Amino acid sequence: MSDKLDDFLKELQDKIYDDTIKDYGQKAFERWRNPSHMRPMENPDGYGRITGPCGDTMEIFLKFENESVGAASFQTTGCGPSMICGSLAAELALGKKPDEIKKITNETILETVGGLPEDDQHCALLAVNTLREAVDHYTKQKIQRIDDTSEDDLYGG
Repeated sequence: MSDKLDDFLKELQDKIYDDTIKDYGQKAFERWRNPSHMRPMENPDGYGRITGPCGDTMEIFLKFENESVGAASFQTTGCGPSMICGSLAAELALGKKPDEIKKITNETILETVGGLPEDDQHCALLAVNTLREAVDHYTKQKIQRIDDTSEDDLYGG
């Protein structure tokens, strides 16, 4: 009995994998099976969290070194395509300055993964918007630190 169940489950898994590769392509399938950068980050310099209209929530964490992203990670409550797009957004941010990150578009993510079915393309937009929110957070924090330092200089602090 156990062997028959194991065989059935193996066949079912293989069919799911084959269908996924057919619908999403090999690159997306590999990214879905092994998403890189999927983990929370303590004390990020930049943080973004957005819930898209589909209900998926994505978080992106950025750590900057010398004005460029030295570490990036993401988390999502969403589907496989959200995971794929979050992983790519984090990866594409690495080594880039804020103004370079702002040039990353949903089309950039879709081209990098080789495209997604039309119903899932909104996941790339969610990833890009979350990435931009993380950069905006970093920029605002940096400006606040500069303002705080200026006030300390003015008042002898």
